[in-house]
Parts: sequence; structure tokens; C-alpha cells
Amino acid sequence: MILAVDIGNSNIVIGCFDNDKILFIERLSTNQQCTSLEYVISVKNILEINHTDIGSIEGCIISSVVPSVTQTVKDALERLTHTHVMTVGPGIKTGLKIMLDNPVQLGSDRVADAVAAVNNYPVPLIIIDMGTATTVSVIDEDKNYLGGMIIPGLRVSLDSLTMRTSQLPKIGIEPPKKVIGANTVECMKSGIIYYSAAGIDGAIERIEESLGSRCTVVSTGGLADKIIPHCKRDIIIDEQLLLKGLMIIYNKNKK
Repeated sequence: MILAVDIGNSNIVIGCFDNDKILFIERLSTNQQCTSLEYVISVKNILEINHTDIGSIEGCIISSVVPSVTQTVKDALERLTHTHVMTVGPGIKTGLKIMLDNPVQLGSDRVADAVAAVNNYPVPLIIIDMGTATTVSVIDEDKNYLGGMIIPGLRVSLDSLTMRTSQLPKIGIEPPKKVIGANTVECMKSGIIYYSAAGIDGAIERIEESLGSRCTVVSTGGLADKIIPHCKRDIIIDEQLLLKGLMIIYNKNKK
């Protein structure tokens, strides 16, 4: 079995694979103050809850966009599993041809998303990952990673709105009863849901115009299921995309 761990700004997603089959997926809050021992305890509890023997873990792979947490989690996994822990970064084989001005700047989460997408879906591709930030990745028909967009995430936008206004309340991300809100909360819900969905539809349209071809569109991330169902464009939701990419990368690099 292999543990695949994605360290994001808000959550750490932990998946366990057995011969490319995902056995479970769990989430922890990302806490930059946690010690290695605290992460050991958290991961150990996750394994026990899911009836997984620590001794059956053969290796681990990490992607991370929080450098201050990466080494702490890596130390915790090594201490717990006594196996080699691979980290997605320079020197790791991915099979992607990254066409950015500086390929090193591409986040390891976007690398993993792209690797999984090109191995599971027809190209050209647009990948939308909706987490703390919403990222859009574009892959052409030759499977080249061209670039994309980085957009403030839904919760970041909502938090900014309520922090900078005196009378707007904090709200959850649930769909409103109708598009035209009749009170403050319903107006806010309509704005965050439908404005975000329309923005995604518009971004896809402009990217396809730039490429000159229609794309397969795949979305992932913790907030995808809140917005994507309200988009007019057909978009595949694949909640396991990033972890699938980590497993593919692990297999490409294992000794």
C-alpha cells in the first residue's frame, strides 16, 4: 500500500492506494504550528480508523504548496511508516512537458492534477482545481502543459467581503433559493455561486478561443461540487484527480 499526501493551504488530503485502487481518502486541517509528533498521531489515527496496518505501507509520496509544513509531514511519515517518502519537485519524473517561462514555479498540486488528467481524459484539457485558490491549467493536444490562471478561491473571496464590509454577515457556501436574491444572505449566496459559475464558463470559452479547439474540462478540489453543478458547460468532477496523479508519479519514480 502507498500513502499519497497533498498538503494544501487549508487542508491536508491523505489517500491510501493498493495497486492503483484508492482504499480511503481523509482530510486534516493544515496547521503550521503542528509538530512532527502531532502529525504522526493524526496519520496513525487515520490508518487505525480505516483498519489499515501501518506495516503494510510500502512507501509515501507528498505534494505540497506549504513549504513550512512539507518537511514536518515528511518526517512524520518516515517516523511512522519507516519507508521512503517521495516529494514532488525538481528531479522527479512526471512525463509532463511544461512550457512555462520558469517550470520550477509550477505548484506540485497542479503537476499532479495534470499528470492524472492526461492519463485519464482526452486532450486538449482544461483542469480547474477549486481550493483555497482556484487554479486553471491548460494542456494542448500534444500533452504540453501551456499554463493557465490563478484566481482567488471562493472562501477567500467571501472572507474578504465580510471582513471589509460592516453589515454583510458570514455565510456558508450553499445554493440560494433563486438567482435573484430577495434578502442580504440570499443575494450573497447567489453572487458567490452563480457569479463564480459564470466566471468558470467564461474562462473556458476564452481559453478554447485562444487554443482554437474544444477541450475536455475536468474539475477537482474541495469546493468543486459547490460550483461546478451550476456551470452551463459540461465539466467532469473528479475528486480523486490529484491523488491519482501522485500515484502515477510514484510509480514512475519508484526504484
